[in-house]
Amino acid sequence: MRQNTAVLRIGPYELHAVPCGDFALDGGAMFGVVPKPLWERTNPADESNRISLGMRLLLIKGPDRTFLVDTGLGDKWGEKQNSIYRLENDALPDEALRHAGHNPATVTDVILTHLHFDHGGGSTRSDGTPVFEQARYHLQRSQFEWARDPAPKDRASFRPLDFMPLFEQDRLTLHDGRTDLADGIELLVVDGHTQGQQLVKLTDDTNTLLYAADLVPTKTHLRTPYVMAYDNEPLKTIAEKREWIGHAADDDWIVFFEHDAHTAACRVRRGKKDFEAGEEIAF
Repeated sequence: MRQNTAVLRIGPYELHAVPCGDFALDGGAMFGVVPKPLWERTNPADESNRISLGMRLLLIKGPDRTFLVDTGLGDKWGEKQNSIYRLENDALPDEALRHAGHNPATVTDVILTHLHFDHGGGSTRSDGTPVFEQARYHLQRSQFEWARDPAPKDRASFRPLDFMPLFEQDRLTLHDGRTDLADGIELLVVDGHTQGQQLVKLTDDTNTLLYAADLVPTKTHLRTPYVMAYDNEPLKTIAEKREWIGHAADDDWIVFFEHDAHTAACRVRRGKKDFEAGEEIAF
């Protein structure tokens, strides 16, 4: 993994996009009812109809605390899963941080947007040990409860070994709704993709960044009807996207894409028909 030397600052925080591997998912599942000739223009599919996706974490370095948003797929995978998801360059998040030139021992807080395996899989090792043993892990209580008893639609996306050791070892802090986690860092709650997904919003007098997680997993998903078939409540996702990407477009926010294979972040604007990507931000 190549070290990215660009830095974005918001308030007292220094922000770094951290690559944590690549994988692939079915393009039809990623774009729901949108026809393949439309989404394949920006996301070409392989012979198995899979599109390339990244796993991009966000490191937030502050004067007193260092936050990491999400932990990637982790390494608790066998040959069958590797074949299905076309895992490449995958690493535990501490390894990804070291590869990017950061010290994982400085991480004091891990923010988990939700517990699907591609977002929380790197939270623990195969023996259940937390990867960041001294850090607090932050999650919405409603997402934790959902993950322990999920609906059949997303049951396969949750693996108890990824998160139950955090709870059992008292490393997990559960939040109830919208939360000010630290000065300039706010957790926002959306429920369309899965119950209690939390987005991360950083703001100061000049810039605002929204870590969009699976509300807007790639730049292509900025368009309102581009909603994943994985979402439990797609109409709710559309309403949440209109709300939060609407704020981003109207107030010149930066939107961070966790899964876009090429673009880490960009500003957003309102086009003639829908939201559009604006200036790309590299850091």
